[in-house]
Amino acid sequence: MAYVIGLDYGTDSVRALLVNAKNGGIVASSVFSYPRWAKGLFCDPAKNQFRQHPFDHLEGLESTIAEVVRESGVAKSQIKGICVDTTGSSPMAVDERGESLAMKPGFEENPNAMLVLWKDHTAIKEAAEITELSRTWGGEDFTKYSGGIYSSEWFWSKILSIHRKDKAVASATFSWMEHCDYITGVLTGIGPQKLKRSRCAAGHKALWHQDWGGLPPESFLNKLDSSLGSIRKKLFTDSYTSNEVAGKISKQWAIRLGLSEDTVVAVGTIDAHAGAVGAGIVEHSLVKVIGTSTCDILVASMDEMGKKLIKGICGQVNGSVLPGYTGLEAGQAGFGDVLAWFSKLLLTPSIQLIQKIGFLDSQTKENLIKELKDDMLINLSEEAGKLSIEDCKLVSLDWINGRRSPDVDESLEGAVMGLNMGTSSAHIFRSLVESLCFGSKCIIDRFEEEGLRIDEVIAIGGVANKSYLVMQTMADVLGRTIKITESTQTPALGAAMYAAVASGVFENMEMAIKAMGAGFRQVYIPNLALKADYQEKYQQYKLLGEVSHEFKIRVLPLS
Repeated sequence: MAYVIGLDYGTDSVRALLVNAKNGGIVASSVFSYPRWAKGLFCDPAKNQFRQHPFDHLEGLESTIAEVVRESGVAKSQIKGICVDTTGSSPMAVDERGESLAMKPGFEENPNAMLVLWKDHTAIKEAAEITELSRTWGGEDFTKYSGGIYSSEWFWSKILSIHRKDKAVASATFSWMEHCDYITGVLTGIGPQKLKRSRCAAGHKALWHQDWGGLPPESFLNKLDSSLGSIRKKLFTDSYTSNEVAGKISKQWAIRLGLSEDTVVAVGTIDAHAGAVGAGIVEHSLVKVIGTSTCDILVASMDEMGKKLIKGICGQVNGSVLPGYTGLEAGQAGFGDVLAWFSKLLLTPSIQLIQKIGFLDSQTKENLIKELKDDMLINLSEEAGKLSIEDCKLVSLDWINGRRSPDVDESLEGAVMGLNMGTSSAHIFRSLVESLCFGSKCIIDRFEEEGLRIDEVIAIGGVANKSYLVMQTMADVLGRTIKITESTQTPALGAAMYAAVASGVFENMEMAIKAMGAGFRQVYIPNLALKADYQEKYQQYKLLGEVSHEFKIRVLPLS
C-alpha cells in the first residue's frame, strides 16, 4: 500500500489529509486553527493590513501531520510523499537558512517581518508603480502574462512596500519566500537559494516567465528600489511544477512528525491550484474555488493558447496547475468575506448591548452571543431565499475588498443602490449574493471574450459546499449548470495527488486525478425563466460599477 499527505494552508487554518494513493480514500484528517490569527494579532483591517506569524503555521504543521500519522496507524514506511499548498501571494522575509525574520530577536512582534497574507492591500501604490514602469521603461512589459496589471496582493509590490517603510526589516532580510516555498523549505531543510521554487507562485505572483529567463532583471527592479535589485540575486532563476521532487524530509522533521526519512516532499503550490486538481480539472472546465475570496482556474493546451494574452486576469503560466498545459487564474478579492462582513455589521451592536446587560450572568451572555454568531448567516440566507427577483430591486457592488478580476483595482469599494424605508437586512444580503455572482459572470465573460472555451463549471470550497442560496443564484446568473465536488477537502486532496506523482506512485497527473478523484455530489441547474431578469440586473450592476469607478476617480480625491 502507498499513502500520501496533502497539507492545505488556508486563511484561517491548516488541514492535513492522509490519503490512500491508489484510490483517493481519506484515511485520516486533522485541522489546526491559527491561534494568533484568531485573536487578530498583527492585523489592522482599517488599513487593509493582514499579517500572520510563522509560529501559527509551524505549530499547525506539526499538530496536523503528527495527528494523522498517529491516528491512522499506517506504517511510516508506507507514507511516500507530502505536498504543501498555501494561500498566495503570501511572501515572508527569511534569513540565509530560510528561517522567518519574525523568529529573530528584535523582530518577534514586527508585522513587517511576518507573512504578508494574500488579502493584505497595503501596497496599492507600489503595485501601480510596477504596472506603470512595466509599460513605460522601454523594455519588456513584465505584466503581459499577468493580465497587464500588477496587483497589491502579489510578491513584488508587497516586498517593495515593506522595504520602503521598514529599513530594519529590509537590511536584515537575506531573501523572500512565498508561503508554499517556506513550508517546503522547512520540511526539507533546504535553504532559499537551493530550494526548488513553485512555478504556480513564481509565474502568477512574481512575474517569472521563460520569455525573459525567469524573474525581471536587476535593471528593471532597481528602477523601483535598489534593494529589490540586490535581493533578486538571493531569490531564484528557475521554477518547478508540483509533480516534481523538492527533496526528502529532513531528519529533524521526520522525527517530529513520525515519518520515514525516505518521505518525498513535492514542490509547493497555491491552494486554489491544488483545489482545481483535486476537483478533477481538465481542459475547458472552469474550477471556481469559493471561500473567503474566489480563484477561477482554467487550463488550456499550448496550441489553443498560442500567442493569446488574456487581459485583466491574474496570470497565464505554462506548467502551472497541470504540467504540460497553460494554467490561467482569475478571481474575486472578496466572496465569503463579503457575506461575513455584513453578518458582523449586524452582529456587532447586538453583541455590545448583550455584554452591557446587567441581569445576565457571563455564561448566559457567552452562550447567547455564540448562538447569534452561529445562526446569523443561516437566518439571513433563509430570509433572503424567500425573496424573488421582483421583491429585491437593490443592486450592489461586490468590491468591498477591492476588485481582483477582471482588471485588478484594490482601491475600489462596494456600493448598494436602491435603498428605501422598506429595505430589510434580507434584501441587502440577497443583493450582496447577487453581486458576487455578477462578479463571477464578469470573469467568465472576459475569458470567453478573449477566445477561451468553457464547457463546464465546477465549484469547490466552503461556500460552494454550504450555501444553497449562493450556488443556485450563481447557476441562475451564469445560466450554467454547476457541479459541486464530492470532496469537501479538495485543495488537500489535490496536494496529495501532486505528492503521489512526485513520489512515483503514478507516472503523471492525469493518472493520479483519475485514480484519486472523488467525483461530484450535487449539481445546480439554472432556472432559465430568470435569465432575462438577471441579464437586465447584470447590466445595472455593470453600470453601477462604472459610476462608482468614476466617482472614486473624480470626487473622492477632492474630499
